[in-house]
Amino acid sequence: MSKKLILQGPDADQATLARIAALAGARTTTALNPHALRCDGIDFTPELKAAVEAAAFAARVDASFVDAGLSLADFRLVAMDMDSTLITIECIDEIADMQGLKPQVSSITEAAMRGELDFSESLKRRVALLEGLPVEALGRVYDERLAISMGGEAMLAGVQAAGLKTLLVSGGFTFFTERLKPRLGLDVTHANVLEAENGKLTGRVVGGIVDAEEKRRTVERVCADLGITPRQAIVMGDGANDLKMMGIAGLSVAFRAKPVVRAQADIALNFSGLDGVLAILA
Repeated sequence: MSKKLILQGPDADQATLARIAALAGARTTTALNPHALRCDGIDFTPELKAAVEAAAFAARVDASFVDAGLSLADFRLVAMDMDSTLITIECIDEIADMQGLKPQVSSITEAAMRGELDFSESLKRRVALLEGLPVEALGRVYDERLAISMGGEAMLAGVQAAGLKTLLVSGGFTFFTERLKPRLGLDVTHANVLEAENGKLTGRVVGGIVDAEEKRRTVERVCADLGITPRQAIVMGDGANDLKMMGIAGLSVAFRAKPVVRAQADIALNFSGLDGVLAILA
């Protein structure tokens, strides 16, 4: 199947996009909005893809090659990671900041997201450092620090209007997913449960941990409930623990992701907001 190329960037003008389109050898181009250009009639090769992506990255433009006929109508589900994907923060790092332990916890988080540490073990180590923290601190993180990522609400509005279901599956915590669910109109959420006693965190997680395998199983489970296959799912993530669920998707999207994730995803949004996926599937 032939490919289309979508070039987009929040600060890109049409002249910049046209220059990269010329490098791709596009026979026709169509402006999708002031900051996005669709390119058709490309003689796709891996070498061309690499050259275009390098030029685009240098210009702070996202270059996404997908099958020419691919559209939002081909999908029934959008599954998203939460921390540093749908939202701008790593919740556990911000919780740790309430204990004065953000540097220690953040370093473990970063190593886990790069795939250098086992996620389950890293989560246990990080949560253990939160022992004794009042539960009220979680509310402060939600109220004072949590923000939806650029384009997140527009992306959700677009996919929901098209009839797609939404899944938020997180190695983070239910305290946050359960509040985001009604706020954003999400259909399904799944995350870890922080144990608390007498109004304070115990430093433990209740039940099984939502690691990479559980994220994959969750996507499969929700797809089965919807009567669809994972190939009808768009899966978005940023860290190594997202790779297994991204690997079964019909379209995997790396958002502000670690290099190991960008390398394996179908498309990468390094500069555009989450709503960049709407232009790609227009």
